[in-house]
Amino acid sequence: MPLLLVENAHLAFGHWPLLDGASLVLEPGERVGLIGRNGAGKSSLLKAIAGVQKLDEGTIRLVDNAKMAFVPQEPMLNPEHTVFEAVAEGLGNIRQILIDYHTALDHLDDTQESLDRLTDIQHELESQDGWRLDSLISTTMSQLNLPPETLISALSGGWKKRVAIARALVTEPQVLLLDEPTNHLDVSAIEWLETMLKGFGGSVLFITHDRRFLDNVSNRVIELDRGNITSFPGNFAAYEAKKEELVAQEETNNKKFDKDLAAEEVWIRQGVKARRTRNEGRVRRLEQLRRERSERRERLGKVEFQVEAGDRSGKIVAELENVSKAYGDKVLIKDFSTRILRGDKIGLIGPNGAGKTTLLKMILGELEPDSGSVKAGTKIQVAYFDQFREQLDEEKSVADSVSQGDDFVEIGGQRKHIMGYLEQFLFPAERARSPVKSLSGGERNRLLLARLFTRPANVLVLDEPTNDLDIDTLELLEQLLDEYPGTVFLVSHDRAFLDNVVTQTIVFEPNGQIIENVGGYQDWIDAKERMLASRGEPKAVNSKDSKPAERVKAARTKLNFNEARELENIPKELALLEKEQTELQQSLLDPAIYRDSAAKAKAMQARIDEIDAITIAKMERWEALEAK
Repeated sequence: MPLLLVENAHLAFGHWPLLDGASLVLEPGERVGLIGRNGAGKSSLLKAIAGVQKLDEGTIRLVDNAKMAFVPQEPMLNPEHTVFEAVAEGLGNIRQILIDYHTALDHLDDTQESLDRLTDIQHELESQDGWRLDSLISTTMSQLNLPPETLISALSGGWKKRVAIARALVTEPQVLLLDEPTNHLDVSAIEWLETMLKGFGGSVLFITHDRRFLDNVSNRVIELDRGNITSFPGNFAAYEAKKEELVAQEETNNKKFDKDLAAEEVWIRQGVKARRTRNEGRVRRLEQLRRERSERRERLGKVEFQVEAGDRSGKIVAELENVSKAYGDKVLIKDFSTRILRGDKIGLIGPNGAGKTTLLKMILGELEPDSGSVKAGTKIQVAYFDQFREQLDEEKSVADSVSQGDDFVEIGGQRKHIMGYLEQFLFPAERARSPVKSLSGGERNRLLLARLFTRPANVLVLDEPTNDLDIDTLELLEQLLDEYPGTVFLVSHDRAFLDNVVTQTIVFEPNGQIIENVGGYQDWIDAKERMLASRGEPKAVNSKDSKPAERVKAARTKLNFNEARELENIPKELALLEKEQTELQQSLLDPAIYRDSAAKAKAMQARIDEIDAITIAKMERWEALEAK
């Protein structure tokens, strides 16, 4: 029997429908990932289910008053509460008794009054199942490494998200709603959350753009697209395979529909003949076709990324020798040496507060090490993506935030009108004139990328660029970074994104130890397993017990200069060969060529065969260079 039913849900802001008759059924034990483009209405749907927002039409029913807990994207926590008080907040009256119990324990002395007070509270706890709940709170906080006495006001965004998740879990809900639960969490916390959700006894409905998390947790994926929900059994990999088929089918159906409509429009424009035949049924069909075409909601376009690579930097971007950095007693970096070369794509991996941003600032010359030396390269032009979006003025319009009041921006040596440029980032004209403060999280990230890519740079520093970006945009950003000729520093907890972009990782271990490894995140996990096995140590807690995930990018060694140039040119050469072959094939379609010049036709056919052989050889060479 379903736990949750959403039927014929309608919700619109202005004239734009977010939910347009959407329906959803959540069964017991399901872990359902909700995906869709930024602005599609995913968070609005979750808020409506949680009772935070009302639908314009439709019904939402929890069967048998099932208990539900909701963790929003930006949790609201009282800054004056301790972590323990915040986690216990969802427990109703028992919460205050638990707080009183811990306060009484902390202030227990030898007086009879103190002992009597503690005894009374213990009796109350016993009568309301308080001991079990106290144990549940303690266990949950321990699993998330939450310090019970720390004030909420002293926590970072990632720690606040942990508190909000713990608060939801201790209520023991049958339906758990999570909006972007991995945002601001480091990898170890994300992997703990994966394990917890897979063992969770109730049903989970969660929004995420983290493809690895979605793949590991979901047993069903639902997509909110143009106001309606489509369900895909299985995980994200299964969704991708089926989605490709559906998109192709939709395009085929739309083409057939448009062809029928065009034919009917031609008929009706014949005028006198159409009126003479008085085919009223055909006229009504045309009217219906026109209505259906006007109501069709087109699939959202894709973001068009282009980055101005700037002048070529020197071969060495930075050289660090025996660098150390500490704050008080906390050692972040200890005796670290490395050389970073032009074109390196480096992922920085480690828990929040490990020192990733500190190392970046030292590499970029913004911070001096306590000891050791940092030698910066020549002709360095840096563009910095800030995860906290401090570079955005809330009161400025979207357009002014990018163009600084000018009507044009220059990208790749070409002047583009700011409105046209912003449309490439899915900001239509009316949205481009809106203030920054009206944007969603995903829109703000797209805006920051739009602004970043107007500045010539041969070094990109991206600090958590993936938060709130939808999956389509993430994949396009991956492609851009893969093709970018400059140097990339990437701080991210998105494991799939790291695997798809970086060529090497810098991993922050405890006590200031830093390890370099070739490849992405999964390559580091595999390397760590080998190191532990060679020392006879057990597997790391967060390592996968199953076989490693299939590698999207293999670990690569360095290409020399000539190989790098060859790799860069192969796609262009293949495009030229394909164009030449197409032109030859078109020429051979003309029967006259065989009659007038049989020798020429034979030579053209031989060239076509030769191009086939060259193309195969170049593809094999491309694969070999990519493997390096």
